[in-house]
Amino acid sequence: MSSKLIAPSILAADFGNLQRDVEMVNNSEADWFHIDIMDGVFVPNISYGMPVLEAITKHATKTIDVHLMIVDPDRYIKTFAEIGSDILTVHYEACTHLHRTLQAIKAEGMKAGVALNPHTNVNVLEDIINDIDVVLIMSVNPGFGGQSFIENTYNKVKKLKELINKKGASTRIEIDGGVTDKNAKALIDCGADVLVAGSYVFKSTNQLKTISDIKRSINS
Repeated sequence: MSSKLIAPSILAADFGNLQRDVEMVNNSEADWFHIDIMDGVFVPNISYGMPVLEAITKHATKTIDVHLMIVDPDRYIKTFAEIGSDILTVHYEACTHLHRTLQAIKAEGMKAGVALNPHTNVNVLEDIINDIDVVLIMSVNPGFGGQSFIENTYNKVKKLKELINKKGASTRIEIDGGVTDKNAKALIDCGADVLVAGSYVFKSTNQLKTISDIKRSINS
């Protein structure tokens, strides 16, 4: 059985000490850097763009997992590949021609992810699940960190896992929003493979221990 992964969300980091926080993740038991790109149109918030991502990738030594919460993501696929993205996730709700978008991401040498908002049923992915490397289930409404976890996420993860198994896909399930030590193991038990943790990690008094504890709990 493959190891379950932790992806600290840099949106919750201290931007006055970004290099310090990136190096903390490098030195931790975390597996990926989760990077949220927001445009203020698809979601009601603006996070950061290419220059900040470039600054992160300059110091990061682990997988760069980029989550685009933007309209018309196709315009930027090549750019995100060039500045170091390993995984590029687009929103189902933002892509008119999702299959084409996934092909374009893979053509640039990246893994292709699809994110689903809380209201979107996992069944919409049935016809393309075998083309998706990672499905990111939003367990809060996208746009802001520090929100409360949506309880229906457990059912959604189970349904998605059933679909993946039915289609014989190798897709990983990633959860983003409100992940803590209270729900991490339950999400893994439902079928999740990767947990994004933002505020829970960066607002803790001992970030390395928090990451280590959650990693141990989901792989026990």
